[in-house]
Amino acid sequence: MNYQVDENGYYGNFGGAFIPEMLYPNVEELRASYLNIISTPAFKKQFEQLLRDFVGRPTPLYYAARLSERYNAKIYLKREDLCHTGANKINNTIGQILVAQKLGKKKIIAETGAGQHGVATATVCALMGMECMVYMGELDMARQRPNVERMRILGAKVIPAISGSKTLKDATNEAMRHWINNPTDTHYIIGSVVGPHPYPDMVAKFQSVISEEIKKQLTTELGNPFPDYVIACVGGGSNAAGAFYYFLNDEHVNLMGVEAAGKGIDSGYSAATTALGKAGVLHGSKTLLMQTDDGQVVEPHSISAGLDYPGIGPQHAHLFEAGRVNFMSATDDESMEAGVELSRTEGIIPAIESAHAIAVLKKIEFAEDDVVVINLSGRGDKDLETYIKWGKY
Repeated sequence: MNYQVDENGYYGNFGGAFIPEMLYPNVEELRASYLNIISTPAFKKQFEQLLRDFVGRPTPLYYAARLSERYNAKIYLKREDLCHTGANKINNTIGQILVAQKLGKKKIIAETGAGQHGVATATVCALMGMECMVYMGELDMARQRPNVERMRILGAKVIPAISGSKTLKDATNEAMRHWINNPTDTHYIIGSVVGPHPYPDMVAKFQSVISEEIKKQLTTELGNPFPDYVIACVGGGSNAAGAFYYFLNDEHVNLMGVEAAGKGIDSGYSAATTALGKAGVLHGSKTLLMQTDDGQVVEPHSISAGLDYPGIGPQHAHLFEAGRVNFMSATDDESMEAGVELSRTEGIIPAIESAHAIAVLKKIEFAEDDVVVINLSGRGDKDLETYIKWGKY
């Protein structure tokens, strides 16, 4: 089974580029150029140097001793929360801004949900001296206020999306509209493995450094590059795509994607796309998305702004259909409890997104000495107000 994109931009039945005519030249320029750009020695040298010296890679693969004892397995945390800016998102923004420079672009736009991608984009724009505009749902701006202020300090203009549910879907819509009206000098740094081809493939390649490091680190730690499980949360799915990338053809490694069940999968307040979605087109690609019988996008719900999205990336849709990744879900309450549990057993406050991945430890029956890697995609500083409100601390 092929789990990577084909020459036409598809992962099995999903993918492609469903775009307005005005965007075609921009997307086609990117499609025709990105593989050549990122394969040059000069690009690789600069990308790897910035990941090492600016981002702080490799991130640690931390053995969580107390969590391991509690769940009777050897649990390792891939500490993407220790990346500069506090999440995995900067792996991708470093790569994309270098591509944008090679294409001669002068301005950057982006969308963001939890704000981590927005902060990462604002950071690399400051680093490279490029103008930056970030679209963010008005509701997300309120619940992720520290990240809004970080973006502004870094020099980015944060523009509220005030339509629909005022969350990530609406911010993405607004960013797409801006790009359609400014197609020539602007590059759109998409933050997840969503959007028209080649974005899902390009973002996954930049995030693949996560699984590349996991294999090397497990070899050093245990003499074996293969864990029994790799677990990651999935909204659009960039951190999961990176954590799974170099394990996709290792069929004996169990890959687990965890979606946000919100108040319960069947409650009407959920973002569990594989459980509730069906095939359709969202933000430029064919994928699985939550929709009504007449094709209207269903408003998602999650306590985590980063998972509050009605679809998943097309590669994840293919991995779900092919049965290569086992998709599970965790409710708001289960995830918040898991976030507090990790805080009090390992001294690490995770992003609420990442807490969803921790939450399924209770739902898996591990064999003794199973090696489990959880991709800790981000840190929880931005979520303190939500933790406090939920726990009434």
